Order: sequence, then C-alpha cells, then structure tokens
Amino acid sequence: MISRDKAPTAQETFMQMAQAAGLRGRLLVTVGILILVRLGIFLPVPGIDRARFAEAISGNNSIFGLLDIFSGRGLSTLGVFALGILPFINASIIIQLLTAAIPSLENLQKNEGEAGRRQISQITRYVTVGWAIIQSVAFSALFLQQFALNPGPIFVAETAIALTAGSMFVMWASELITERGIGNGASLLIFVNIVASLPKSLGDTIDLVQVGGREIVGRVIVLVLVFLATIIGIVFVQEGMRRIPIISARRQVGRRVLAEQRSFLPLRLNQGGVMPIIFAAAILSLPLLVANFTKNADLANIVNTYLSPSGSGSWVYALVYMISIVFFSYFYSSLILNPVDVAQNLKKMGSSIPGIRPGKATSEYIERVSSRLTFLGALFLGLVAIIPTAVESTLNVPTFRGLGATSLLILVGVAIDTARQIQTYVISQRYEGMVKQ
Repeated sequence: MISRDKAPTAQETFMQMAQAAGLRGRLLVTVGILILVRLGIFLPVPGIDRARFAEAISGNNSIFGLLDIFSGRGLSTLGVFALGILPFINASIIIQLLTAAIPSLENLQKNEGEAGRRQISQITRYVTVGWAIIQSVAFSALFLQQFALNPGPIFVAETAIALTAGSMFVMWASELITERGIGNGASLLIFVNIVASLPKSLGDTIDLVQVGGREIVGRVIVLVLVFLATIIGIVFVQEGMRRIPIISARRQVGRRVLAEQRSFLPLRLNQGGVMPIIFAAAILSLPLLVANFTKNADLANIVNTYLSPSGSGSWVYALVYMISIVFFSYFYSSLILNPVDVAQNLKKMGSSIPGIRPGKATSEYIERVSSRLTFLGALFLGLVAIIPTAVESTLNVPTFRGLGATSLLILVGVAIDTARQIQTYVISQRYEGMVKQ
C-alpha cells in the first residue's frame, strides 16, 4: 500500500541530495564504480591482431550489435571487460527459471527471507563464474584465435582467464552498486554502456545527413519523431498502475476507536520493469552467438534471415521477441507479486477490498487483475520494441540501429527506476529528520 504523502519535487530532491550525507555518499559510490567499469573497457586483451579483428567485424553488426552495446563497445574494442555484465544476466535468467521449477530454490526465495535470498545470490554467483568460463573459452577458441598473434592452447587459456576475471569484476561492481549505491547495479551498467554508444550513433547520423541531402534529412526527422513517441509510450507503461481500493475496519486501541481508513493497493502495469526486455534481448542473442561460433554457413544463414531485425524474415524475429517479452513479464510478475500472500496480509490487518470477500476470493481477484495488467503491459512493450525497428528498416536509416527500441526501453526504464529510488531515499530521510526533531 502507498502513503498519501506528496512526492518531493525535482528541486527538493536535488536540495536533499546535496544536504544528506548518506544519499550523497551512495551517489558518489555509484558514479565512481561506473567510471571504473568504463575505464576497464579500454584495457586491451593482449596477443590479438586488432587491425584484422576490426576489419572482420566491421560488417558483422547483425551478430555483434546488441551484445556490443550491452558490453559498452567492449566486444569491438576487445577490452578485458568485453563480456561485461552479460554472464551475470544469463546466470540470473537460469536461476530464475530454475527457481520456478525446483521446489527447494522456490522455498529459499519465498519462505527463508533474507537468508534465502543471500543463498540464491551466492548460487547465482557460482553459475555466473561457470557461464563466464564457458563463454570466454568459446569466444577465445572459436573466434578470437583466428586473430591471435600466437594461436594455440596457451592463447585460449590466457584470454579466457582475462575475460572471466573481467566479467567477475563487473559482477562484483554491479552488486556493490545495488548494495551501497543507488539503483540496480546490473541495469545501471547496461544503461551507461548504451549511453556510451550514443556519440557514435549521433555522429554517423550527422554524416549520413550531410551526404544524403534533403531526402535523408526527412527520413531522419521521421525516425526521431518515432523515437520520441516511443519514449512517451515507455514512460506511460513504466508509470502506469491500477489502484485497488482497500478499506481497513474500525479498530479499538485502548479507549480510542480508530475510524475506518481508506487506502489503495498499487499494481503496476509492468511489474518486472526493464528486466523482461533485457532477458528477452539476451535470449535472442544466443542463436547469433551459436551461429558465429560454430561457423556453420546454413545455420548462420537461417539465423541472419529469421532471427535478426535486419533480415528478410524479420517478422519471425519480431514475433519471437514479443513472445519473449510477454513470457518474462509474466514470469517476473509471478516472482514479485504473490496474490495469496497479499490476501493473507490484508486479512491479518483487518483490511479488505470493497465487494470482495477476504481470503481466497481476494487472492483470485488480485491474480486476475494482475494477469490482465501484465498482459497489457507486456503487449505494449512488445509493440514499442518492434515498431521503431520496422520504421528503421522502412526508412533505410541504419545509423540509429545501435540505438534501437530495446536500448530506448532500457534507458528510459532504468532512468525511471533510479529516479524513483532516489525519491524514496529523499522521503525516508525527510521522515528521519522529522522524528529526530
């Protein structure tokens, strides 16, 4: 349930950030770690002919595009942090899926409280290490070795160790941001990596406008308008919620009789936030990696045709992408909101939804409303993710493909979630100051 207190304005928020030592410290920790991770992108992996590598990937955007953006151009620059946060995201997907399938993991998450969550986090770290080793060895042996100055097992081992160590450092940095900074560490790292690619995308677009003339200018203006409309749609989805009214029964405390209170239970239109989009994009990137590593021409042709936004069968990619977003939206919604627990808590507090009986009827009502909201939010997110890509292909303006709809969804979603968390800190510190007075 939500308090009726008015949220602080932007000016009040900045003033509180400047005055509150705790919040200021969290912001400094967050900014410092993000800068440190960005610097690690440019620490080169040794023993590679970079000129040949750059020439080989210059026309291979369909395979490296999204992964390169998520790693902050770490793949194209071949830095120690080339894998970035991707192994941690993949490991999180695996653990989330296993949590729904394995009762012991589900019990840890739902019934063991903070101790259970710490155990799941530790398991996720172990899976991340294993996944990073697999990705590092595969990337080094099947792809990078052809550009090595001294190819062989020693090169594969050294490169895999460097990439795995870099990925583990990035995972540690993301957890440190989540624990001692502001916002979700993994999401913020991806946010910064996407922002780092903006200058190149904008520079390529300006060059295209200068060469292409008025026709290209018109296309770029249309594309920019579509992106602005997309941002508005994203904000609408991220901020949209259904407020279910809640009535608290009269209570007697000593000689005082507390009157009936009215509040509401907020159900967000998109419970999972930006994570369903990140997970869906990560899942769709796997076939591209497999096709590239196996060097199977037939498989690469199928993947580039049907599982690439720029392929001739891009409608298959769009359909799979939308289904993935819907799936992960429902999956995350089931993890975040448990209608049975909410109904039990309302019953314990002596609260109820008008016209709905407490207990099972309340849980079924909340589940029904949540399911409809999740479907609408996921469907809207899927459309928002597909439409700009279709417009890009129609207008034939490829320079913005580095900043596609997926990137916009992540940018806006992470910005909103981080701003909301900062406001939460501001409100809590305001209350602490009132209590001390």
